[in-house]
Amino acid sequence: MVVFAILLFCSTGALAQTQTDLGRLRESFTHPPDGSRIMMRWWWFGPAVTKPEIQRELEQMKAAGIGGVEIATLYPLALDNPETGFRNLPYLSDPYIEALHFAAGEAHRLGLRLDITLGSGWPFGGPQIPITRSAGEMRVERVAIPRGAKSIPLPNITSGEKLLAAFWVANLPDAGDFQNAKPISGIAMENTRLEVPPDAAAAPAAIFFISSRTGMTVKRPALGAEGFVLDHYDERAIQTHLHTVGDRLMQAFGDHPPYAIFSDSLEDNESDWTPDLLQEFSHRREYDLTPHLLALIGDAGPDSGAIRHDWGKTLTELANDNYLRPLQQWATQHHTFLRSQTYGTPPVTLSSNRYVDLPEGEGKATLQMWRQFSDTRWAASAGHLFGKPVISSEIWTWLHSPAFRATPLDMKAEADLHFLQGINQLVGHGWPYSPENAGDPGWRMYAAGAFNAHNPWSFAMPDLAAYLQRVSFALRQGQPANDVALLLPNDDAWANFTVSVPPQKGSNTREEGGSIDESMPKLLGPQVIPQILDVGFNLDFIDADAIDALGISYPVLILPAVERLPVATYKKIEQYALRGGIVLATRHLPSSAPGFLNAAPETEEIRQISQRLFGGKQASGHFLQDESQLGSVLAALTKPDVVFSPRTPEIGFIHRRLSFGDLYFIANTSNRARTVHANFRQHGNYAESWDPFTGQISRLKNASDVELPFQPYESRLIFFTNADERLPPWSPPQTDSGTSIDLSLRWKVTFNASKQAIHMSRLHSWSDEEKFKYYSGEVTYEKTFELPVPGPGSRAVLDFGEGMPVPIPDPLPTFNMRAYLESPVREAADVYVNGQHVGVVWHPPYSIDVKSFLKPGQNDLRIVVGNTAINQLAGQSLPDYRLLNDRYGQRFVPQGMDHLQSLPSGIVSGLCLRLTP
Repeated sequence: MVVFAILLFCSTGALAQTQTDLGRLRESFTHPPDGSRIMMRWWWFGPAVTKPEIQRELEQMKAAGIGGVEIATLYPLALDNPETGFRNLPYLSDPYIEALHFAAGEAHRLGLRLDITLGSGWPFGGPQIPITRSAGEMRVERVAIPRGAKSIPLPNITSGEKLLAAFWVANLPDAGDFQNAKPISGIAMENTRLEVPPDAAAAPAAIFFISSRTGMTVKRPALGAEGFVLDHYDERAIQTHLHTVGDRLMQAFGDHPPYAIFSDSLEDNESDWTPDLLQEFSHRREYDLTPHLLALIGDAGPDSGAIRHDWGKTLTELANDNYLRPLQQWATQHHTFLRSQTYGTPPVTLSSNRYVDLPEGEGKATLQMWRQFSDTRWAASAGHLFGKPVISSEIWTWLHSPAFRATPLDMKAEADLHFLQGINQLVGHGWPYSPENAGDPGWRMYAAGAFNAHNPWSFAMPDLAAYLQRVSFALRQGQPANDVALLLPNDDAWANFTVSVPPQKGSNTREEGGSIDESMPKLLGPQVIPQILDVGFNLDFIDADAIDALGISYPVLILPAVERLPVATYKKIEQYALRGGIVLATRHLPSSAPGFLNAAPETEEIRQISQRLFGGKQASGHFLQDESQLGSVLAALTKPDVVFSPRTPEIGFIHRRLSFGDLYFIANTSNRARTVHANFRQHGNYAESWDPFTGQISRLKNASDVELPFQPYESRLIFFTNADERLPPWSPPQTDSGTSIDLSLRWKVTFNASKQAIHMSRLHSWSDEEKFKYYSGEVTYEKTFELPVPGPGSRAVLDFGEGMPVPIPDPLPTFNMRAYLESPVREAADVYVNGQHVGVVWHPPYSIDVKSFLKPGQNDLRIVVGNTAINQLAGQSLPDYRLLNDRYGQRFVPQGMDHLQSLPSGIVSGLCLRLTP
């Protein structure tokens, strides 16, 4: 009895604690903390900023539900004008630092987070970077040998360059076969020509390898920030930048440093070399690269791939050691965090994010990004692997281009794709600083989007921001619960890197990209990720370095056509399988050790492990040559996390595991309504529906088979728990339309900016009226109507109608994400009944419950509608940047602004009041 009493006491105490924790979580979901609000990249153009405008825009962001800013200082948009007092403040000048100090103080006053890009434009660089510290590359020059020539001209070596090696080749570089090449020794660079010895007379060309510079300059720099991009492989370069730029920026913050410094996507195009790479290579790889340089541009024998691998891996290590590590150390010393988009060139890896405090992804602005390889899932996976609980993503880049074209629904549709991949902090791209005298819509970045208060629909931003805040908060709870780890074949990517050679110089001509992440789509192939998702699993990426450092904590590991793998990593994978982990390999088995040294014995060991792991009846691994069978085999080996019936690839989920329950975010990413039954593997005795739009929580009838009707682009959260609490039952959408009162006739329509009013006999797009074709702004619709006495329990819903699906192009555009649904209200409606505010309508279902605001008899209905700014832009001349470009050079080209047309605006279909029992 004593033991029973103790057990009863313990279980009762645990249940009470669970109910307390769950109660706090529910309350926080309804009223989420400010720390989960979205942020905005705040573009300071010029920089030409004033304190009053800084204050005004920060207050606008606060009112819009935005929780913080990342200050990004870019190119000028206007010329200095002594007559008006307008001027661009040179970057890092005293006036600029004073403006930054003021912005930091205002953000602190308003409770807004403030991050700062640690440089102007991108990548890091500027006037403080001399040519000798600028981004490096291998310059390859080929010189043809005319028949009978006794000498050939030597390539010109300029500042920041050095000749490394040269070879007589039997084939031209375009042929790519250098197996019979001969090295050239004893070159005297003080001469201008090189003698051709008799034994080389038959060679058609000489190839020279020169340690050089890309010449890349900072993209979109502010006034005074122009200059070369720094060498990411040279620690002296980043230290120069930190001392000159970073230390100077920190003077603006005093005792309140920014929350984080930001390193934008690297984009150090073609940077594949640094002056001391040969020494570093010899130290790290333990052999001399010089005699093997031809392998970097073509076939120099059977070891070419291994040599390229060792070169690529050395570049990665140098970027980690000489850029990311000192950058993070500097951030720590200055009591701030490093937020970094750690992908691109230089070829950083997934595991490079271990040197980052706040990993960040970036959307490719396509509807299918969550079902393909993406830098967003790359960042989320790194956060999950290395214990970074908050993982951000740059979002809305190129959304529904051009600038000011995107709608609130567009923003939600893309945000859900980031959430499905594990993102829980959104950084919007972006908020253009725009002086008040610039008018509407004011300044904008050359590339979409633009989400400041100049959007006529901006009154909907607080509702949209609240939705995004709730989901971000929810996806920070507990631990990630993805079942599948997908191994990224970094070693295969390195082995396929090549140096660009003329005549293709000036663009990235590498077959599979100059970076690890750019290589992945081809290496992974198009099937593996959809196969995993479509049978009810979610996934993270993993790489060999992460396995070596952390092991494998996932139930399933997939090797997608991996050829090269370090022996130590493969041994850990074998041990993982022997302990019960599920290992699947597709297309072909690992068959090679990755590097040049000890290749033969290590390759033999790799093949032996493959045979033990996948060969014979007792094999613990599973090999699928046909990757199209991956999903069905995976589902047979382990129970899926969520099974949707019918199978609906457009519906995705992500799962968070808490100590007292399981939380799922589920989203319909399509432009059509879908209804599915969901069977969840992880569930408690009770299932709850958490509405991310309202914060309301209700009890679902069935916890084992959950019916989920979705509107286009709708999402929700489902929580499973064993705690039995009284909650209101979840009510599915009403299918019975009941009584309908037509409200589409006889409206007074007032254009708020001009105060002009018209009468619409029937609702239609206001842009159909020639006088208002180019009107962008708010418009107020007013009418009165009679309402009979509603019956008890009746619902009264103001219904704008259904959205119209738009055909989705095939193939999808790479950089123009949008919601493919035309709304019946373009683009948001703020509803008032009898003088009381009801709410904002901006997403399906395009309806709102107005019952509690109605009265029997006469009712007043007022609807304020905001469209996009495109109509105004289509009706006016675009800015003339000729003189600006003459003064500062052409630093940008506006995108998508050539053929703007007026868009449908306002309430464009019928409107009715539906009374349902």
